[in-house]
Formats: sequence, C-alpha cells, structure tokens
Amino acid sequence: MIYADYNGSAPMLAVVRDYLKKRIDSDLYANPNAIHSIGQKIYQGIEKCREIISGIVGCYPDQIFFNSGSSEGISHVLFSILEYAPKDKNIIITSPIEHAVIPKALKFYEQRRGFKIEKTGLDENGVVEIEHLEKLLKQHQGKTALVTIMAVNNETGVMQPYEKIAKLCQHYKVDFFCDTTQLIGKGEFNFEASGADFAVCSGHKVGALTGTGFVIAKEPTKLKSHVYGSSQEKGLRGGTQHYIGVETLAIALTDFQSNKDKLIALADARSHFETKIKNLFPEVVIIGEKVPRLAGTTLVSYPGIHGQAVQIELESHDIFVTTSAACSDNQPETSEVLKAMGVNDNVGRGVIRISLNCSNIDSNYENLLQALGTSYSKLKKIKAF
Repeated sequence: MIYADYNGSAPMLAVVRDYLKKRIDSDLYANPNAIHSIGQKIYQGIEKCREIISGIVGCYPDQIFFNSGSSEGISHVLFSILEYAPKDKNIIITSPIEHAVIPKALKFYEQRRGFKIEKTGLDENGVVEIEHLEKLLKQHQGKTALVTIMAVNNETGVMQPYEKIAKLCQHYKVDFFCDTTQLIGKGEFNFEASGADFAVCSGHKVGALTGTGFVIAKEPTKLKSHVYGSSQEKGLRGGTQHYIGVETLAIALTDFQSNKDKLIALADARSHFETKIKNLFPEVVIIGEKVPRLAGTTLVSYPGIHGQAVQIELESHDIFVTTSAACSDNQPETSEVLKAMGVNDNVGRGVIRISLNCSNIDSNYENLLQALGTSYSKLKKIKAF
C-alpha cells in the first residue's frame, strides 16, 4: 500500500504508536490541574512538551496554547482580533486560496460585524502578489483589522512569501495571522523569524493524535478566551487539557526535527517523478511547478480525464490519493483554489493530489509512476470513445 494523502492527514508515526503502547500501561492518568502529585506530574509533562515544541517552532513556551487543532486555532485567532476590533477598523485582507475554514469564518464576521473583505491578487502559480497586498494596505491604512494569508496551500503545496507579508504588515501596523497548518512539521519554519503575529498547528497533520494542536501568539495578551472554563492555558482555552495528545505532538515534532534533512531528497524525488510523468504524457499539467512548494506535494492533472476516475484507478493498485483537498474530495468540480488561480475546468476537474512524507521515498514514487502511467493510459483510451 502507498498512502499519498499526507496533506489530508498523516498516519500516526511509529514512534508515536510505540509511545502510546507504553503510555497506556503507565497508570499515569489524572486531571493535570489537580494539586495532588499525580495531577502535578502530568501538568509538568504538559509544560515540558510546551518547552520542547517551542524550541522546534522557534518561539517562547508561553507563546504556545494547546487546543484541538487548526480549525479551533484559526477560530480562536479570528475571534480574538475581529470581535474586539475597533469600529473604525473594518477591513480584513486575505487571499482567495485559503483553506475553507478561513472564508467561512470571515463570511460570518462580514455578516455579523460589517467587516469588508479584500482579497489579494495571485500570479499564475498561485502565489500572492506582494505589490497588490501593499496597495491594499496603503488604500486601507489605519482601517485594516487583520491580514490572514496561509504559509502553504493545502491543495497545491505552493509556498507563500509569508516573511515578506509579515514585514509589510509590520510596516503598516496590522496583525498578520499565518495559517501554518501545512508547514509546521513538514517544512522549515521558525515563528520568530517569520514575523507573523499568529500561527497554528494540527497534530494529525504531523503524525500525532487527532484532536490536538496549538496556536502560537507573538503577544499572548491579544488572545481572548473563546472556550469558557477554568484557568487552563492561562485562562485562554478552558477545558481539561488533552495531555496525552500534547505528549504525542512533542514526540511527532521531535521526530520531524530529527529527520528534516530528508526533505531535500523528498523534493528531488518528487521532481524526478514529475519529469518522468510529463515525458510519458506531455499533456499533463503540474500545478505550481515553477515556484517553491512543500517537498512532497504534487497536484497533477491530465486535461479531460476526471480526477475521481484516476483516484479510483489508483486505489485499485492500493494507492490512496485525493482530488484537491480531502475536505472537498466528493465535489466533482474545479476547486475554489484552482478557480482563483485561473485554472480552467478541463484541467481543474482532472487534478489528483499526491502528498508523501520522507519514508520510502524512491520506491513510493516509482510505484506511483507505474500505476499512474497505467491509469492514464487506460482512461485515455476510454476517453477516446
């Protein structure tokens, strides 16, 4: 089997599985907020994980707040900034290629609070146009409540110039939220160096337990409580901490840190794979191939051949991919992200997303090449009729 949907969700890492097997037999279970010795031992474990993770992502421990994942983290940041924004700051600047949670949330604030949403332009590869962003910041100087632009697109794997975006936001004194869901634990990221005001992480994207994650805040005082409860996470996220999930997050990110030197080999193998598939089928389109992308991501299309048909064919070879984002996998239309990039339906409806990690790199891509070639050849003949 080849699992090639790491952008959708990463399988639990072997080191995490091994840890959990031992952890379950440990008998160390209690409320980490209790003052007895078992509770305090668990609490100290959470704080140790916070320290480990902060060293990996390049921030201070007290800038990390554990939660259930990126959807909650994004909601927390937007709530904290937009619910408390002065009335004269009614502009939100975003890109047209954000993960679905962002436009849905912004639509809510547009209707609830009367915010006006401005969207940056994109180039043909799906990269935010910095010049247009600066134009928007100038146009709405003093009126912009937030800029929210992702670091890496979940469908295309295309990297955004988030450090340049951060510098612009600093110049115009606007908070910058960078959705780093697809970057943390998959590529190089340092929060302090990024210049972002907020970032997020989901455990299931990095091989930790589902239902755990964190938000990073440059100035924690800007975060407002959004889940009412007791004093957990300094009163900013009520509810008993998912302490075992937090432990797996620290293990998964430590594993990434130990193996990140393999990212170069992964990117090279992806490049060779893409060259070979284009040599076999010159019609094939690789979305975003001319710009930096996440090392293991390929969004590929054979124009006129439906992506879902390719997905089904690959699954018959025990290879698991998605069409665009997993959360919209059942939509047989060109995704909103690809529409925003100007991709036509003939290409957009044919995409499949291949996303791998650093294990078994060469054999995975060779098997993918063979199976994808067989699938395209078969479906091309069917299309001819």
